[in-house]
Amino acid sequence: MNVALSCIGFLGLLVIGLGLRVSLLRTSTNTIIGYNTDPGDTLHKWVRAHANACEYAPMLGLLIYAVGMQPASGWMKLVAVMAVVSRYLHAAGMVMSPSLDQPQPLRFAGAVGTYVTGLLLSLAVL
Repeated sequence: MNVALSCIGFLGLLVIGLGLRVSLLRTSTNTIIGYNTDPGDTLHKWVRAHANACEYAPMLGLLIYAVGMQPASGWMKLVAVMAVVSRYLHAAGMVMSPSLDQPQPLRFAGAVGTYVTGLLLSLAVL
């Protein structure tokens, strides 16, 4: 199994899964466009989690692909996997939080993990 391609696939599943959940929530709340700006609103949390995943997943996917095209060392495979785990943690922290205006440990861990792994992947490509 190719670790890089698996990581890219899991990033895709995250973005598509979050998008599907947003669509289902829009249907159940009869909200065609936009969302309530209350940071505790369920649709608001899911829309923001999806948007944030859409902001980071494409670049991480490209970096993982570029690193995966090189002879991969074990540590780079681990960094790629940790990048994906970080994105899932971040999304979980956003949707599980009572309100987006409050700190949430999973969200924080996911954000830090995204920055660290993204930086390492970027440097590895260079």
